[in-house]
Amino acid sequence: QVQLVESGGGLVQAGGSLRLSCAASGRTFRMRGMGWFRQVPGKERESVAAISRSGDSTDYADSVKGRFTISRDNAKNTVYLQMNSLKSEDTAVYYCAAKGLTRNLYDYWGQGTQVTVSS
Repeated sequence: QVQLVESGGGLVQAGGSLRLSCAASGRTFRMRGMGWFRQVPGKERESVAAISRSGDSTDYADSVKGRFTISRDNAKNTVYLQMNSLKSEDTAVYYCAAKGLTRNLYDYWGQGTQVTVSS
């Protein structure tokens, strides 16, 4: 089992920055691909960014490319999402997720953290 706890959300003005953190429990963090997702009420959850187990490969949604950066610190069991040049459309609940050890699916999810961007 993996427990994920997000932090760092809040209210920010458009053009500002926030850094989200996701702390994972257990000893298998470095063996799992990680991702950040977001969801707005009434809409489906969407993938924002993903990072490989070692951190040498990342992927981003087109809507956040050039503005968001995903990174991880395997020594601290933590994955980050640096969000710059925030827009009102980035307002959502942000979730981190961990992939399973034997399959390429996200099996574990955090509780989410609210990000609100005021225009």
